Amino acid sequence: MSKINKVVLAYSGGLDTSAIIPWLKENYDCEVIAFVADVGQGEAELEGIEAKAIASGASACYIEDLKEEMVADYIYPTLTTGALYEGKYLLGTSMARPIIAKAQAELALKLGADALCHGCTGKGNDQVRFEGAFAAIAPNLKVIAPWREWNLRSREALLDYLAERQIPCTASLEKIYSRDANAWHISTEGGVLENTWNQPNELCWVWTTDPEQAPDQSELVTLGVENGRVISVDGVAMSPYQVLKTLNDKGAKHGVGRIDIVENRLVGMKSRGCYETPGGTIIMEALRAVEQLVLDKESFMFREELGLKASHLVYDGRWFTPLCQSILAAADSLAQGVTGDVVLKLYKGQVTAVQKRSTNSLYSEEFATFGEDEVYDHSHAEGFIRLYSLASRIRALNEKNK
Repeated sequence: MSKINKVVLAYSGGLDTSAIIPWLKENYDCEVIAFVADVGQGEAELEGIEAKAIASGASACYIEDLKEEMVADYIYPTLTTGALYEGKYLLGTSMARPIIAKAQAELALKLGADALCHGCTGKGNDQVRFEGAFAAIAPNLKVIAPWREWNLRSREALLDYLAERQIPCTASLEKIYSRDANAWHISTEGGVLENTWNQPNELCWVWTTDPEQAPDQSELVTLGVENGRVISVDGVAMSPYQVLKTLNDKGAKHGVGRIDIVENRLVGMKSRGCYETPGGTIIMEALRAVEQLVLDKESFMFREELGLKASHLVYDGRWFTPLCQSILAAADSLAQGVTGDVVLKLYKGQVTAVQKRSTNSLYSEEFATFGEDEVYDHSHAEGFIRLYSLASRIRALNEKNK
């Protein structure tokens, strides 16, 4: 193996990255620095993580709070596109990876490291997302991906590896599900979900109340939207992260934001996961409600096209590309004027926009009314329809003449 002096590892404190630290030192004879990104995965996951990294053999552990930046600069811009991967997935893991990889690469450059390392497996999407960001930010640094190099192929093997080296680890063989959490969502994979004929059980859901057990009384929440971004909850101005945190609590209480999907991974295989995105589901519903008032037909259709393209770019780890940034810029341009207030009803797993208003609304009750009005001349529609259908008329006449 090539000589590496210093590696910065994306460290989670879990079994994989705990084993990666000693493996790097043994196989590359290098200094290992652990990098931990706080993206809202929760205090429980971060508690004692620095000590754990040091105990595993890291020379240092850097913890960076990225929560506010992630929501403001990654999640909110993506939401303006309306991106939903394959029509359902709100891109929870996908949106977190670019900011983690960027911060990791920047730390490595600052510390004069020779290489970057991640604990992604060779089966998943995350390896592409991390390394795509590395290529854009620190192209000269070597990338080490142990899961593509080592011969440790099971949870048992990883635990044995750590035990042989007397490295403490809280993981055990009893772990059934693979989970990933950040401020936006939590995902659950593995266990009973690996058979698509199995229904999810209660262990597949972590954040949200079972909709059948959710309160029988609905709850109304009012969101203020300014230029495609939620800026207040129930009249209280909040930062993007605080908006999300508040709505996560409200949505989880009512069982909002659960999906069980089979998705197409970038590497070619399909995977099944249960995703919980309570606050994000509420925000998405609010933004689309204001769009309905403000965007004309052609603008709305273009925004939908941007959302489809953005969903694949973000999912596929192409955040730091000119195309992705151009699409985000276009969506932001369309979002200027998407401003208003929305009242949403939360009830038994559902979120519904029940009231909406905007000073930029193109909806006119005077024009749309089924009652008598003084602003619309019905006879004007005849000429419009004749011109709108002119090509069809000419085609039919040609066929008749033949």
